[in-house]
Amino acid sequence: MSDLSYVRKDMLPEKAPPVSEVGAIGWLRANLFSGWFNSILTVASVYLIYTLVSSILPWLWSPTWSAGSLSECREIVAELGKEHGGACYGVITERWQQLLFGFYPQELRWRPILTFVLLFVALAPVLFTDGVPRKMLWFTGLYLFLAPWLMWGGAIWTPLLVIAGLALGALAFRVLSGVIGALGATIAAIVAPILFWLFLVGPLSSALASIIPLGIEVVESRLFGGFMLSVWIGVVAIAISLVLGVVLALGRQSDLMIVKYLSVGFIEFIRGVPLITLLFVASTLLNIFLPPGTNFDIILRVMIMATLFASAYIAEVVRGGLAALPRGQYEAADALGLDYWKSQRLIILPQALKISIPGIVSTFIGLFKDTTLVSIIGLLDPIGLTGSIRADANWNGIVWELYGFIALLFFLSCFTMSRYSMWLERKLRKGHS
Repeated sequence: MSDLSYVRKDMLPEKAPPVSEVGAIGWLRANLFSGWFNSILTVASVYLIYTLVSSILPWLWSPTWSAGSLSECREIVAELGKEHGGACYGVITERWQQLLFGFYPQELRWRPILTFVLLFVALAPVLFTDGVPRKMLWFTGLYLFLAPWLMWGGAIWTPLLVIAGLALGALAFRVLSGVIGALGATIAAIVAPILFWLFLVGPLSSALASIIPLGIEVVESRLFGGFMLSVWIGVVAIAISLVLGVVLALGRQSDLMIVKYLSVGFIEFIRGVPLITLLFVASTLLNIFLPPGTNFDIILRVMIMATLFASAYIAEVVRGGLAALPRGQYEAADALGLDYWKSQRLIILPQALKISIPGIVSTFIGLFKDTTLVSIIGLLDPIGLTGSIRADANWNGIVWELYGFIALLFFLSCFTMSRYSMWLERKLRKGHS
């Protein structure tokens, strides 16, 4: 009797998926040609990209690296018979060191290079917590005083006395905390180092240098320039503004009325004023309020204004992270019996800063790009140097090559910061899970 069942008794062997559904063909069908409208957009986009690339690549592909002037570049391009002309890379070959270092003495350029290398060593224990000894944080703190000395030079006693000022503040807090209370001791710990730095560091450094002359050659601020100046201003402003921004964010949420309103007033005033206005104040108006004969370095003034500007925006970003935390986190810290500072350090701020990473990095990237505004007040950053380079008769008329090189430098720096922030977000997300 024949088997008339309608249910298959034998398993069929697995078959490979259709070629049109997997691999490159499958990806193209799913992403670029999933419908008639997407197909039209894909074809139009490919045509547009081809038109742009075919016009730009011949200009970029130009063997003019050895040219000594714009006229030589044009002669080389004319010999090739290029329809779209070609870039003049000779200006980059000849002036790249000036674009990087400005007018910093050539025989002393090892100092900014060493400062830049040590920057990564100092940031390693801060940016990467795994595989980096925590003892390196001591070098991170020391770098804050070592870097200015390497860049500007002078007697070694100046940075050592600045460190001594911090020790004086810590000593004042420890001695006075049991006498005038924590708030009074904190104020004294802030005021004492400032007075020491303003009135005693200069005379003591000069006296010690006359007895034991230890130091390196002084480099004036007017010689600073190029991409080195942008990095120097950006790094200092980014590092200090993060700390000030967190303090301002906590101050804005403080129950102390004076602290709260001072923080709110500072944040709202700085955020309501353009950065270029603050830079003009730093370059011109600030001297009016200083005692006669005071020599306040222009780069230091710009660093202070850029730091204050960024700290106001960081404060708002961090405040958003604090507001995003559930109320239960604050109640849990209180239930553990932690005081205000321990709860902030161990529970609240780590979570708030984790939430705020995208906004913080965006602010840092914007600040780093805004360092080019210093060219308006006479500092020779990369943008400011392009004018002096074009003033040379050999390179009069060069535009795109210089700005393209500067744009590439800033893009690599900002792209690196963006990639690091994304890596940190993924790392913290895994750690949270």
